[in-house]
Amino acid sequence: MPEENPLVGFHFSVEVQGVVTGFFTECSGLGSEHEVIEHKVVTEQGQEIVMKIPGRLKWENITLKRGITSAMDIWDWRKQVEDGKVEEARHDGSITMFDQELNPVARWEFQNAWPVKVTGPQPKADSNEIGIEELTLAHEYITRVDI
Repeated sequence: MPEENPLVGFHFSVEVQGVVTGFFTECSGLGSEHEVIEHKVVTEQGQEIVMKIPGRLKWENITLKRGITSAMDIWDWRKQVEDGKVEEARHDGSITMFDQELNPVARWEFQNAWPVKVTGPQPKADSNEIGIEELTLAHEYITRVDI
């Protein structure tokens, strides 16, 4: 049986319940981790050992980057939070990765996300680079799902 080739991570889209939809150029934070609790104990033989026990579960913030356009979607969404409407701003969403033929090959779904931070481009007169805007999302759960 041949091994499957790894997926190429250059083409993916984001959808947040109709609030934000589109393609982004960079994504990070698709994961979770547990804090580690260290518990020192002494065995019957007098040997000191450190037990490592899972602590609180933490979800990483998702960070997305894209070239800036005239679209105001992420800025309007962030404004809801700035105006104190955090509960209204919470939405479920997904991140889908595509292969070269634009077939979906991997998907992550997250729940109760809201925009923690939005950052605009950093214009520079002598630069020839595309302006990038960045969106950071806090959420309460993320999982990779079968396609």
